[in-house]
Amino acid sequence: MSKLNHEWAIKEIDQFLRVTDQVGYDNSGGGVVVLGTRMRGSQTEASQRAHVVEQILDRALPGWRQDRPEKDAKLAWLRDQASRAKAAMQRAAELAENLGDNAPDMDAANLHPWAWENGRSYWNTGHYHQAVMQAAIRVNAETQAKIGRMDVSETPLFNEAFSMDAPKEGAPRLRLTEDDGGKTYQNLHRGARSFADGLYTAIRNPGMHKPQASHGGEEQLALEQLAAFSLLARWIDQAKVRRI
Repeated sequence: MSKLNHEWAIKEIDQFLRVTDQVGYDNSGGGVVVLGTRMRGSQTEASQRAHVVEQILDRALPGWRQDRPEKDAKLAWLRDQASRAKAAMQRAAELAENLGDNAPDMDAANLHPWAWENGRSYWNTGHYHQAVMQAAIRVNAETQAKIGRMDVSETPLFNEAFSMDAPKEGAPRLRLTEDDGGKTYQNLHRGARSFADGLYTAIRNPGMHKPQASHGGEEQLALEQLAAFSLLARWIDQAKVRRI
C-alpha cells in the first residue's frame, strides 16, 4: 500500500475549494438584481469532489470526522478541514524538520490489513481505543480460520499455534521457518508465542474494560498498539500450517 500522493491530493483539494467557493450572482445582464452569493459549481459536482476530499482527509488528518457538524449545507466546515489538510501536506517536511527530530512517520493505512481494516472507521472518527480492539478481534479470528481452531481463542489459541510440539489431530501448528535443528527455529516460535501472549494479556483483555492512558496521548499509544498487532498479523499471515 503506497503513501498518500501529496501533489495529487493538493490538486484535488484545490478543485474542491474552487467548486465550493461562494461567489456573487452575475447581474450584468440587467433586469432583476439578485443579491447574496451562490456556490461556484453545481451541487452535484461539489458532492462528487467532497467524496474524494473526505478520503484524503482520512489519510492526511486522522480523526477529522470527530467534531463534524450534523449540517454543513454550504460545506464551510469541510472546506476548512480541507484547507488544514492542504497546509499540513504542503509544509510537512518543514514542520518535521523544525518541530522534531525528523523521525520517520508511521502511516496506519500501511499496517497489515488485519490490524487496520476493521478499525479504520473507528480510527477516522477519533475512537482510537476501539480501533485497537477491532485489530485484536480480527487477528484472533484470522488465526482461528487459518488453522481451523474455533474451540480456542486468544492466548490459548496462540500458545497452541506456536507450540513446539508436533502437530496433533485437530491441533495444527504455525511454522515461521523450517526446522533446521538450530536455536533460531525454537527462538522464533517461542518469541512469537510470548509476543502474542503479551498483546492479548496486556492490551486486549484490560482494554475491553477501560482505555489505557499514556503520556504520549491516546492516539500515539493506539498507533503503537496497532503496529504491534500488525507485526503479529504479518507473522501469522506468512506462517505455514503444519498438520499430521
